[in-house]
Amino acid sequence: FLLDAKPVRTPARRALLLPSRALAEAVAAEWREQGEEMRPAAMPLTRMVNTVLDGICSTRDEVVAAVLRFGENDLLSYRAEAPAELAARQHQWDEYLQWAAERHGARLVVTSGIGPVEQSPETLAALRQAVTGRNDFELAALHVLASITGSLVLGLAVLDGRLTADEAFDLSRLDETYQTERWGADSQAEARAARLAGEMRQAAMLVALSRA
Repeated sequence: FLLDAKPVRTPARRALLLPSRALAEAVAAEWREQGEEMRPAAMPLTRMVNTVLDGICSTRDEVVAAVLRFGENDLLSYRAEAPAELAARQHQWDEYLQWAAERHGARLVVTSGIGPVEQSPETLAALRQAVTGRNDFELAALHVLASITGSLVLGLAVLDGRLTADEAFDLSRLDETYQTERWGADSQAEARAARLAGEMRQAAMLVALSRA
């Protein structure tokens, strides 16, 4: 990646080497849109690329461990006992648990209430294999997706093209959506949700561009 014929470097002074021309062009477009002053908030792809090159590459094992914790306590494993309407909505998650079992060999146990559920060693091993097989750009995106949704299954589904980022975000917020329908919207909560949804779209875009 060059800027004015000179190599661009990350904040840690690493060369900005990208896996695809499509991603390089998207990052370059962010740089071209800058004026006299740099606006980091307007450069989400550049920020994520820097995170990959400066962070993921040197702390990969720690990131893998952090991502796997969202599989050990996956949102989709925990179901409401009441109200009945919310519990019924959560049955939508069954489709993606079945997908995880078929696609990755990870059969997650489901429980009702807030008590912890222990996943089998075989399931955890299958999830580890699904995560460790990702390249650094995919792993960075998966960390974002799983962190926001609280679900490794939903994050993997986005990476594998089973869900869009928006679909995964909506599925992760069945409880919040139900509460909003019942009690009304909160402007601050809506603003936060919009920001998080945007971060998920950017993570999915990072993966798509890196593969192009």
